Amino acid sequence: MIARRLLAPPPGWVRRADVVVIGSGVAGVTAGLSTHSALPDSNVLLVTKSLLDDGSTRWAQGGIAAALGPGDTPEQHLTDTLVAGAGICDIEALRALVTDGPGAVRRLIALGASFDADAGGVLELTREGGHLRRRIAHAGGDATGAEVSRALLFALAEAGAGAEDGVGIDVIEHAMSLDLLLTADGRVAGITLHVIGEGQHDGVGAVHAPAVVLATGGFGQVYAATTNPPVSTGDGVALALRAGAEAADLEFVQFHPTVLWLGTGARGRQPLISEAVRGEGAFLIDSSGRRFMNGAHPLADLAPRDVVAKAIMNVMAETGTDHVYLDGTHLGEDVWEHRFPTIRASCLNHGIDPVRQPIPVVPAAHYASGGVKTNLHGRTNIGGLYACGEAACTGVHGANRLASNSLLEGLVFAERISADLAAGLPPRTPPAPDEREPGLLDPTATDQIQHLMTERAGVLRSGPGLLAAADALRKIGDHQSDQPTLAAWEATNLHTLATALVAAAALRTETRGSHWREDYPDASPEWVGHLVLTLDRGTVEGKLSGGVARTDTRSRPLHNASAGTGVHPDLTDSDGLTVRFVPSPAPDDIQPSSPTQRASGSDISPSADAAEPQRDLPERGDV
Repeated sequence: MIARRLLAPPPGWVRRADVVVIGSGVAGVTAGLSTHSALPDSNVLLVTKSLLDDGSTRWAQGGIAAALGPGDTPEQHLTDTLVAGAGICDIEALRALVTDGPGAVRRLIALGASFDADAGGVLELTREGGHLRRRIAHAGGDATGAEVSRALLFALAEAGAGAEDGVGIDVIEHAMSLDLLLTADGRVAGITLHVIGEGQHDGVGAVHAPAVVLATGGFGQVYAATTNPPVSTGDGVALALRAGAEAADLEFVQFHPTVLWLGTGARGRQPLISEAVRGEGAFLIDSSGRRFMNGAHPLADLAPRDVVAKAIMNVMAETGTDHVYLDGTHLGEDVWEHRFPTIRASCLNHGIDPVRQPIPVVPAAHYASGGVKTNLHGRTNIGGLYACGEAACTGVHGANRLASNSLLEGLVFAERISADLAAGLPPRTPPAPDEREPGLLDPTATDQIQHLMTERAGVLRSGPGLLAAADALRKIGDHQSDQPTLAAWEATNLHTLATALVAAAALRTETRGSHWREDYPDASPEWVGHLVLTLDRGTVEGKLSGGVARTDTRSRPLHNASAGTGVHPDLTDSDGLTVRFVPSPAPDDIQPSSPTQRASGSDISPSADAAEPQRDLPERGDV
């Protein structure tokens, strides 16, 4: 079963706040600081599961994409993002991102973030896969995230220094967020959380607040190998689903194509080899030394990530190998030492010197394009609940996030949330009794979930494999525990996310962006839209493999191979998880051309054989 709330002791303490922000990455800290600035007479409480800098932001090797350079425009940034998003980006959210983006980056610089610049102070913008202009601002060569985190946390410390008498911004570290508190009419009334011995309070407590901002990051730990830190267990998306929030696009998990291969069976967080390395001229080769991206895409090694990841998986299948190689030996020691010191150090730590030998790489789970569904102001369908960053689905990423748009999205939509809150906080109402059925899995379920998801719902997926995964997850959910612990809560959250992801992936009978179905290898115009998921409070008869499929006013007939009904899938499974399809409106004024056509009007040649390698900078090691 899917837990409707986490089994936990009743709150032993209560405090009040006006706004609770959950998460301390770029989205969370920006939301906290912006809200504090917009509402100086209120109390903003920022909570984080571990230390303030333990999230994904500080691992971002790449940079922040924005139209900051001469000749670049938000419209060009928008067009590149639309192409990467494979037809289902939300055009209005995307316009907000690219239009607000340059100003958000400049405000970050004004806050104290120092990006790499030339002697005259001009930003040294670089390029990543899918971008046809140099628009990536970076810091410390390949340490952008660390610098962004440093600047934001310094500003947070300064802002919190004067908090007193319930006014200002407060921080609680080592606080695991458990479940939303809701009013009788289903609006936010606060949050329950467990402070792990080093915060202001011990044990489970409650914070009463009329507004909660989820900035909890992604759920990469649902897979055995990921670039995500250990804290990325989908806590925010899971608690939102349990409260009745909508989630969308969960099937679109981006697998970064170049993660350091540490051997068969490697588990947990894996070192990332940034796209920036390919941007500087490194290229992918198979075990025989063949450059397999030439001819595979007009942008060759700088094709969008889903294209490169799929090409790598195909090569591995053709050659019977479990990794390929990234060859940057021709870049020279000076480039590696000054441009990629962090990456080189990581490689050397594993016995590989990229100056002298190609780097073994393989795709691994990297970024969730989906999350809690929001509007342009970060609002969800639950009054008082907001989401931003990787925990949110704003619609800007579509089926595959464009490199280095993630830090930008965190900045832009966190500021939009604070502006919405400044216009008027939701009314404060006491929480109603929580009648949801509690649930909890044994911590050992995490290993089972990670292995299952890697095998059945990873880079390559198929209908039979996904349905087998759904059955296995249902059986895992039947093994309940009565011992609340941090590991048990995380396992339960991962189970919720895995179940929802598999349900969406099984229904989307096509290949689009980062969702690759072996049994449906082509994209279909009938699937230009989003799968929106909700979790009800009861149990509905039927199973995912049979399902109850029906058509509502926003749906149109589609072939649903998973349910076998021949109608568009509004499906409710035996756990009460409902999935419905929402078509994407066609952008009337945007006609994305091919990468080759668009490149002819940019400052970047699409040729992989250009004499002068183009510079690039990417994500979570590549942002």
